[in-house]
Amino acid sequence: MENDENTNPPTLEEIISLEKQVWEALVDGNAQADRALLCADFLGVYPSGFANRDDHVGQFADAPTMAQYELSDTRLRVLSADIVLLSYRADYRRPDREEWEAMLISSLWERRHDVWINSFSQDTPLDKA
Repeated sequence: MENDENTNPPTLEEIISLEKQVWEALVDGNAQADRALLCADFLGVYPSGFANRDDHVGQFADAPTMAQYELSDTRLRVLSADIVLLSYRADYRRPDREEWEAMLISSLWERRHDVWINSFSQDTPLDKA
């Protein structure tokens, strides 16, 4: 008998919860938590260039890289029951800065061995207007 337990795609709320765990790792400076959410073959596409999981985790040096964040305008595109694309706006403030910045983000989440993991992320900074 086949296992039908994980045949349904996740909800928007479930994937946002996972995405917020990545952001919380940035706020807490928790490199271990960040690493656990990214797959070994993670690819990030950022204004600074391409990044792998070690690059993403390496930004921490066990220190927070974000002070505050807010996610809005969330959209979930279901590619399959095991692959979804989350796109959203992130407004954030870095430690020791008063001004807020904003970017549009797309994150690809995949269910691998019954665990949701982030395999791809692209950040597009928004101009200050």
